[in-house]
Amino acid sequence: MTTFNELGLSLDIIQALTDCGYQTPTDIQAAAIPCAMKGFDMLAAAQTGTGKTAAFMLPSIERLKHHANTSVSPAMHPVRMLVLTPTRELADQIYSNNNNYLKNIPLRHTVIFGGTNIEPQKAALQQGCEIVVATVGRLLDHLSQKSISLNKVEILVLDEADRMLDMGFIDDVRKIIKMLPENRQILLFSATFAPEIRKLAADFMNNPQLIETAPQNSTAESVEQHLIAVNNWQKKDLLEQLISGLNIPQAIVFCNKKITVSQVTKELLKRKIAAASLHGDKSQSERLQTLADFKAESVRILVATDVAARGLDISELPFVINYELPLQAEDYVHRIGRTGRAGANGVALSLVEENEQKLLDAILQLTSQDLKLEQIEGYEPSWLDNPLNNNKKQSNKNNGFKKIADKNDPASKCEKIPGRQRLLRGRKREICALLLPNYGIQ
Repeated sequence: MTTFNELGLSLDIIQALTDCGYQTPTDIQAAAIPCAMKGFDMLAAAQTGTGKTAAFMLPSIERLKHHANTSVSPAMHPVRMLVLTPTRELADQIYSNNNNYLKNIPLRHTVIFGGTNIEPQKAALQQGCEIVVATVGRLLDHLSQKSISLNKVEILVLDEADRMLDMGFIDDVRKIIKMLPENRQILLFSATFAPEIRKLAADFMNNPQLIETAPQNSTAESVEQHLIAVNNWQKKDLLEQLISGLNIPQAIVFCNKKITVSQVTKELLKRKIAAASLHGDKSQSERLQTLADFKAESVRILVATDVAARGLDISELPFVINYELPLQAEDYVHRIGRTGRAGANGVALSLVEENEQKLLDAILQLTSQDLKLEQIEGYEPSWLDNPLNNNKKQSNKNNGFKKIADKNDPASKCEKIPGRQRLLRGRKREICALLLPNYGIQ
């Protein structure tokens, strides 16, 4: 088993990782860190939740260490590393991780993104920062106001480049790359390598090394997936039954539209379930406060659009629920990647209604999975050929469909999932008793 020591990282970085609870590198970290430390340009395909932030930050910090100094002069702290992200949430998450990685090394760092006052960001940049994490739009604002200079940048990271492409930022990214010195390292991380991403690499990268630790668009093995067929008009009731019947301690519930997020949040609050919403119309301060409340576990259910699917890192989040299937199949991988992170167990439940069957087909084709539609007794959909509708007396064990148990039933307690226990190597993960026929009783 590879250790961080064997990857060539210095003791001050190793100590910071130990203090953070890092024990062994993930597959993407073990593959990417040595490559990046050698100064190669790199194309890395990594599943969400596999520790890719450390995969590009740790070798970059190691390479920039010789610039570290305690001088108060801003001239001694030019921007040496630029990390571009598609969303504010991802930028803020990387910044938070850097606080831990840099605790023993005097390299200055900051984060800049839209939705907040630009003046404090200008002040931080004027003081000098070797490492800047930025969203594309806000970086362009600073460049236009000449509050940042990129002429000393040695390392550029494009994190979740596929998402930047989806959001229409690729032309802006090209513009930014042209402002950098010719002699720079580019580390590009993406879940998929669309033709536009490959062209970007061909135009600006120097013989990039390809790092793939898992098939593109694959889902993490630590995430147990269930597709539950349901009528549209029963979704809210079934959602409440899942949350209550499975005794879900925390979950992110994904919806496609902001209005649906608001409606579902309102319904959960009406049913005395602590819920909060997260979507693009929220101010940055509101979004940060909502995330803080969720991480502090004062919010049980976070109802969100796909703005939350990238960049959120909730430690060992046990459940993700797709109230609606995503319109883009790739977003399914990113949504369920919020659970089962860094080796922890997780469960992804997707509520599938009749008009979402094409979306489901696209997801199964993209992820190369053969998941079957399941049903919950009492919520059998009228649109599906359904033995439960034909014979209510047929036993749950014989027909193979799942059922929600009385939460007071001793057999209904799900020890492995809400307990958030780590996935042990070499041992088969136990399935939640509530998701087994007859609750797993033989």
